[in-house]
Amino acid sequence: MHILIIGAAGMVGRKLTERLVRDGRIGSRTIDQLSLVDVVAPDKPQGFGGKVVTQAADLASPGVAERLIAARPDMIVHLAAIVSGEAEADFDRGYRINLDATRALFEAIRQEGLKSPYVPRLVFTSSIAVFGAPFPDKIGDEFFTTPLTSYGTQKAIGELLLSDYSRRGFFDGIGIRLPTICVRPGKPNKAASGFFSNILREPLSGQEAVLPVDESVRHWHASPRAAVSFLLHAMTMDLSALGNRRNVTLPGLSATVGEQIEALRRVAGEKAVKLIRREPDPTIVKIVSGWPQNFDARRATALGFQAEKTFDEIIRIHIEDELGGKVG
Repeated sequence: MHILIIGAAGMVGRKLTERLVRDGRIGSRTIDQLSLVDVVAPDKPQGFGGKVVTQAADLASPGVAERLIAARPDMIVHLAAIVSGEAEADFDRGYRINLDATRALFEAIRQEGLKSPYVPRLVFTSSIAVFGAPFPDKIGDEFFTTPLTSYGTQKAIGELLLSDYSRRGFFDGIGIRLPTICVRPGKPNKAASGFFSNILREPLSGQEAVLPVDESVRHWHASPRAAVSFLLHAMTMDLSALGNRRNVTLPGLSATVGEQIEALRRVAGEKAVKLIRREPDPTIVKIVSGWPQNFDARRATALGFQAEKTFDEIIRIHIEDELGGKVG
């Protein structure tokens, strides 16, 4: 099997690649080629017995999608995007990368299939940002998508395109609406949601973190480990179970910032909690006020997707996977 991962240099892309290399197969099929693409060349994984191609490429540039699809990968995982805060700050760039590049990819697959039969599996990472307030207490998959950010709008359009291209038989696609991934390893990024990870990651390493919103803010979370499991399940499941509703909101954990902090206190103690500094940011407060807080993910659960049940578990996963089992 040949797997193409677009956005492979990002955190989730790297972790997915590591898991695929470790397993050596996807479902019952052996992986014999990995094509890893991002705007910066992804690192070549070690210990993989098959062929690995890594390259730096901008999917939104003319001809790039066509060149990637000319190799006819069996499985395509589309992770590439710029994050919410950056998409809101730069309207043109957000639409170019999050929408135009996605449409270019979908169309390249269609055009390749016009030459001779070609219907790959395509996994598209969407977002809970496709939903906009006012919200019910729990948002189900039947709730309409009325995003209140450019990022959410770009993802919602991508979902519609995925459904239509799948309906027409150009590829076999699934769109997975990821929760906010927490605790994200590495350094803070430009995502408006970044503080959810920052207030845990930095204190766990003995560093100060800034909290820009009130502790009453509630959001929907899952760990990086869960994100990889979501992708693997989407890559292997029987998509006929989706019917015509090709996009699904994934399971997660609804928690307030205050509940996150209490979990940090239980796992790492008062010393870690004292490293959180309150510094309200009106821009982030405004963005976050329009975000969904809780979901009814029974459809995804019935389809076999699973996530963590407590924030203590999410924090412990970060300690195990990123800190060698020790708090700094």
